[in-house]
Amino acid sequence: MSQANQTQLIQHSRDASGVHQICMNQPDAYNVLSSEAMRALQGILDAVAQDTQARVAVISAKGRAFCAGHDLREMRATPSLDYYQTLFRQCSQMMMSLQRLQVPVIAVVDGIATAAGCQLVAMCDLAVATQTSKFAVSGVNLGLFCSTPSVALSRNLQRKAAFEMLVTGDFISADQALAKGLVNAVVSADQLSAEVDRYVRSILAKPRTAVAIGKQLFYEQLEQPLEAAYVMAESAMACNMMDEAALEGVQAFIEKRQPAWKPSN
Repeated sequence: MSQANQTQLIQHSRDASGVHQICMNQPDAYNVLSSEAMRALQGILDAVAQDTQARVAVISAKGRAFCAGHDLREMRATPSLDYYQTLFRQCSQMMMSLQRLQVPVIAVVDGIATAAGCQLVAMCDLAVATQTSKFAVSGVNLGLFCSTPSVALSRNLQRKAAFEMLVTGDFISADQALAKGLVNAVVSADQLSAEVDRYVRSILAKPRTAVAIGKQLFYEQLEQPLEAAYVMAESAMACNMMDEAALEGVQAFIEKRQPAWKPSN
């Protein structure tokens, strides 16, 4: 049975297996991240964070654009430093919420993803794109270097590849995004749903606790020096090994059988 909540800007539903579907619903406005849209998305991410049975979150969009970044008309209408600082802080908090979720977040891109929209793709844990999708951080073309998107890009792409996108503002194709590490897979439009479902089913087949521990450790250790990262990883693996699901999984391997994980795992 499905639970659903629809708003003007964002559509959100959750199925019985704990998969949250989040769909940006401003096709005529290229799904821009206005203040209102970011509030709506933040509220949904907060709800996912509170769902103890959540397993995966999938972010998609309606229309020809995944997300065209911030609402430039809204930004230009309030030219004050306080407003801009508040706006970009709101965006950063929303972006960080994606990585703080205990469940994997998958971006489903079918169209353009620019500026903060490209940042949104980079901040998701996984990303699948159609062959016709394009990506850019094009603020520099308007005299506004995409500084906040640079945080996400520099942590996903190699440095020179990220800086090239940021300093030129040029679009890259889906295949180029795949080669640079911005997305995980590129498929035809008619294969998009099946490819996303493949990732979802694979994640659902794993114990929730193991995925949650792994995701948290993955991002935390990236910011640490090598030795400190190993210390963090050692602790995470030891704690994970004491979990009921891991003990069952290892025992099943020893006994050459499939793990009998409980639904709560």
